[in-house]
Amino acid sequence: MDLGPPLALSGAAVAGAMVLLWLWSLPLRNASIVDAFWGSAFVLAAWTAALAAQGGGPRRALALALVTAWGLRLSLHLLRRNAGHGEDPRYAAMRRGHGPRFWWVSLFTVFLLQAALAWVISLPVQVAVVAPATPLGPLDALAAALWAVGVAFEAVGDWQLARFRRDPGSRGRVLDTGLWRYTRHPNYFGDACAWWGLGLLGVAAGAPWTLVSPALMTFLLLRVSGVALLEKDIAGRRPAYRDYVARTSPFFPWFPRKESP
Repeated sequence: MDLGPPLALSGAAVAGAMVLLWLWSLPLRNASIVDAFWGSAFVLAAWTAALAAQGGGPRRALALALVTAWGLRLSLHLLRRNAGHGEDPRYAAMRRGHGPRFWWVSLFTVFLLQAALAWVISLPVQVAVVAPATPLGPLDALAAALWAVGVAFEAVGDWQLARFRRDPGSRGRVLDTGLWRYTRHPNYFGDACAWWGLGLLGVAAGAPWTLVSPALMTFLLLRVSGVALLEKDIAGRRPAYRDYVARTSPFFPWFPRKESP
């Protein structure tokens, strides 16, 4: 199969969309708008590749349905969560650090970097929608099941956290009920599961090398922009979080450990 033209077009589409988003962020003085577009960038890459390729088939339909549901849910969730809160502290710190140059630096370190990551991570889906049509098999069923588990963890975890934050009685407390009782980051665990499921669609389409994409997503969630970044100073700000860390699995869901006397 000739992956070149569809993948090149999808890369150009995502990069172009990120440049337009960057231009919008300049008068707003808010680079955080990139976060809400993160999920939609995967949808854009997949649909661009699909429209640029010949043919169709059940795997293409399955891949497009799964990535669209995942991406739009994530974008809508982040859009609602971030509305009215101004620029995210991470980007605000970058803005202070780079000073007057941030408007230009942000194009490469925020917007185009995320475009490149979204394009690479979405490769299994892009391959699945470009590959010649073949019947679905057990691997596709496993992919869909793993995706469903992941999206359930992600969506329910986000909903439980949003409900907890809306409750005035939660001030100063740590969410340790529901899915958060079994993992400190059910939403990140769900994200990883969903992408390992989508990665299996790439394998089913004859491209096992695309598993590098969910591996990269998992690395980012664990070591870069997810668990590591979130937990860097949270224990210092919320002493109760130290006890939560001591008894709760950091990523993979498991029964909480008993507290020491």
